[in-house]
Amino acid sequence: MSQPTDHGPGVIGGVNREAVSQQPARLPGLLPKEEYVEQAYFFRAFRERLADNLPTQLVLQHLKDEVLATTKLPYAIDFMLSEVKHSGVLYPAFARLSHYFTPFQTFIIAQAERERALRFTVELALLVLEREATYKSEDPSPAGLFVYQFETLCRNRLGYDEGLAAMAGDPMYDEHWRRWLRKLPGMLGAVDLAELIYVRSEYAVKERRRQRPDYRPRHAILFGEKEGRIAAANRGKDPLFLFSALQRQLNYPKVPRAERPDPQEKLLRDLARRVQNLEARLKLLEEEAKGELDIMRYTVSPDRNERS
Repeated sequence: MSQPTDHGPGVIGGVNREAVSQQPARLPGLLPKEEYVEQAYFFRAFRERLADNLPTQLVLQHLKDEVLATTKLPYAIDFMLSEVKHSGVLYPAFARLSHYFTPFQTFIIAQAERERALRFTVELALLVLEREATYKSEDPSPAGLFVYQFETLCRNRLGYDEGLAAMAGDPMYDEHWRRWLRKLPGMLGAVDLAELIYVRSEYAVKERRRQRPDYRPRHAILFGEKEGRIAAANRGKDPLFLFSALQRQLNYPKVPRAERPDPQEKLLRDLARRVQNLEARLKLLEEEAKGELDIMRYTVSPDRNERS
């Protein structure tokens, strides 16, 4: 039996080039497009109404009636509503709806709902999930999803071990991707991220074949030629430069950033507090000048302490 050639159309190193940019319809476990469209709407409307200080239960009740009834999202929202009434948080519902929400979606909500979460708020988490769902509803690729999810971990310091494990559970990734994602925590820090992307790209294979025409990669190709070229140009640089270049050149989704406090608003609050202190001091001086100062008003008696 003849050996398969490396130079056939659409094949590199025995790996089908379509694996570089598989479409959602070919991947089992992915939801239909309309599910992601409705998810994006749900996350956006949920975030906007929470910002208006509306109660979570009321928002969920209204959104359950608003989203498309032919999708599975209304059932998921109904389950979320029951969980919020019971525990007050969302992430247990996401975890129990593992057939609908991915482990990464559950991880993002869980990180936002932790008591120590300060910068990574629920509103920011919902925006992250909204942009991910929007990307999946369009023309996604495993490489683009990886860059978006990994940058989310980096920018918000959510932890690589747990975060990458959650990413590996996304049905967008095939077995080659899952194996690479599981190995990634042990390689980060020792090897530059741009280098890790470059060596698993079609561009790296083409460069090596210029020197060795019979070269065959030992691992599956995960990134396309453009991703590899951009990664090669960003080796040794801050990973944020790599993410930014991939977003500009390949239209990958941008990761939302935590809003920085407006320095002018902080200045106004500080000035208002100082004015209040000055007014209180002036009032004391006026009372003292008129001989009306009653120092007992500014002390706490033992009897009052006992009653309180």
